[in-house]
Formats: sequence, structure tokens, C-alpha cells
Amino acid sequence: MAGILAWFWNERFWLPHNVTWADLKNTDEATFPQAEDLYLACPLAFCIFMIRLVFERFIARPCAMGLKIQANGPQKAQPNAILEKVFTAITKHPDEKRLEGLSKQLDWDVRTIQRWFRQRRNQEKPSTLARFCESMWRFTFYLYIFTYGVYILLTPMLCVFMQPLTVDIHYYYILELSFYLSLLFSQFTDIRRKDFLIMFLHHVATISLIIFSYVNNMARVGTLVMCLHDAADVLIEAAKMANYAKCQILCNLLFAMFAILFISSRLGVYPVWILNTTLFESWEIVGPYPSWWVFNLLLILLQLLHSFWSYLIVKTACRAISKGKVGKWNPLHVSKDDRSDIESSSDEDDSPPPAQKHHSSATNGTNKNHGTNGYLTGVPFFCSVL
Repeated sequence: MAGILAWFWNERFWLPHNVTWADLKNTDEATFPQAEDLYLACPLAFCIFMIRLVFERFIARPCAMGLKIQANGPQKAQPNAILEKVFTAITKHPDEKRLEGLSKQLDWDVRTIQRWFRQRRNQEKPSTLARFCESMWRFTFYLYIFTYGVYILLTPMLCVFMQPLTVDIHYYYILELSFYLSLLFSQFTDIRRKDFLIMFLHHVATISLIIFSYVNNMARVGTLVMCLHDAADVLIEAAKMANYAKCQILCNLLFAMFAILFISSRLGVYPVWILNTTLFESWEIVGPYPSWWVFNLLLILLQLLHSFWSYLIVKTACRAISKGKVGKWNPLHVSKDDRSDIESSSDEDDSPPPAQKHHSSATNGTNKNHGTNGYLTGVPFFCSVL
């Protein structure tokens, strides 16, 4: 075991050529980041998850009820043994051929069967109330951690590399790492979205960046990155809450602010200021070394994710504006978006399926009048960006 640890913590991988672990030992005059400091994040991540449950139950839920947000979820599908068997054992998205076969077997029209499958897929989704509570928790944490990050960055520092660790930065790192660890694991229990794998990759990259920047004593750079990203996260969570509460004007305003801040900070400030510092200025100050390459590759990966999400934001905004030509403009309320967290159903989907087959001209078509039932379906959920 000692040999494995010695190999893993090899100085030539983690540190610049002229620095050793002995140079980063704590002294009476200065404190430096120690890898073992991060062990505290694991139990703290569990504590944060428990705090979230308490917050959502006793703070967020009463707020949602005060805003008259409905606690009931989507309408449940009418019990049907044949359709249930197909849904659970064969497919949740039957093709046209299977729909025709079921139509003949049940003596239902195709549109009614499509509606049944849509309602069946939706009925296990969380209610608007649950979504509001989740967004309010994230909004509260991001607002707190962003404010704390700004306070830390107001402290002047001569250099962003190889600086003594302050108590504030130490606690800031532990909190951020704990939060993202809790997000990583709660992603499997939270509302599942279409970009599950992309967000999972993002969480892994975020956690890796936090660990690498801390162990490499680039905590100042890490603080800049995290604070920059938390700013936009506050706005998107606030916009989602406004959307769930049906505050349309506020929702539109917050989304516009979010889009401007997100694109300007992550396609402007992040590459021009932060990536320039970590790639070029750090090269001149400390020089490249193995973990330096890994650290910067992770930052570049994050930039690629920024570009992808910025594309989705612009696409969502353009679609919302186009939709606004015939109705109310709502960037968080566009049907069939790139990151929908619930399938939409039309108003007529709420009616119970008839017992007999009623053919119509829409029998072989799909319902294209998609509503949203109060759920957020129009913008990527950037809740856990570093």
C-alpha cells in the first residue's frame, strides 16, 4: 500500500520541477493545501444532501404552497393490462405498426393509445411542486456560495499560483466539492433529463478540477472558475422558479439576463481571462508538468461543454422568439426542446380514453399541439456547472 501511495503522489506528476511536497508543508507562518483536507468532503456531501431534504420539506415546500403551485403530478393513465405489459416489457415508445396492432386488439383509435403511452410515461415524473423545491434549493446554495466566492476574491493576492492557503478559500473549496459530490450521486435520484450523461461527465470534470487545482495549489484559479460559473447558475434557477410559479414577465427577464451572463462569461471571460492565465501565464511562471496538462485539459473540456450549452441557449431563445410570433414569448416554455425533463401533452390528453374506437383524420398522426403543464421544458438546466 505504501508503494502505491508513493507512486500516486509522485512529486514529478503533481508538482512543478522546482517544487517538492516538503515545500508545501504547513508552517507557523503559512498554510498550504494538503490532499488529506479533501477527505472531509465525503461525509460533508452526505450532510449537504440531508440538509437539502430538510430545506425542501420545511422551507421550499411552504414557499411553493404560498405561491399556489400544484402538488399533484401529471394525470395518470387509465389502468389497462395489455398496454401496461407492452409498456413495461416491450417498449415505452411504440412505433406506428405496433400502435395499429394495439388499436385493433383494444378497439381504441391510435391517437387514444398514443395519449395513454404519453400519460404513462409522464405519470411517474415529479410534480411542479417537487421541481420548484429542487430549484429553490439550488438557487439558495448558488446564491450563498457565489456571494462567499465574491467576498474571497475581493482579497488582493499578488499571484494566482503557489500561494499560501487562506481559511476562507479552504472552506470554500470544501463546500464546493461537497456540493458537487452530492449532485453527482443525487443525479441518479433526481429528475432525469435527456442530457444525463453530459451532466454526469460535467460533474466528474468539475470534481476533478476542484481536486487538481487544490492539490496543485492553484486554489486561487479554482476560486475564480467556480465563482464565475456560480453567477449564471443563480439566474437560471431563479428563472425556473418564476416559470413554475407562472410569473411570466419575471421568467422572461431572468432568462434574458441568464443568457447574456452565461454566454459573455463562459465564452468571453472564461477563455480570454482564465484559460489564458492557466495555459500561457502559468507556463511562464511555473512551467508545464504532468498534472498541469491534466488540469488544463479539464478546463478545455469545460469550455467545450460551455460551447455546447451556449448553442442550446441560443437555439432555445430563437425558437421561443419564433413561437412568440403567434403567442406569448416564453423561453422556458418551448415544446420538444433539447433538454426536456418531461414529455408534454396537450389539453385533450387530460381526457380519459374512450372505451370504443373512434376513427378520425388524426388517427395515424401524432399530437403536435404540445403544452407543458407548468414544467420547465425550454432550456438546458445548467444547475451544476463549475
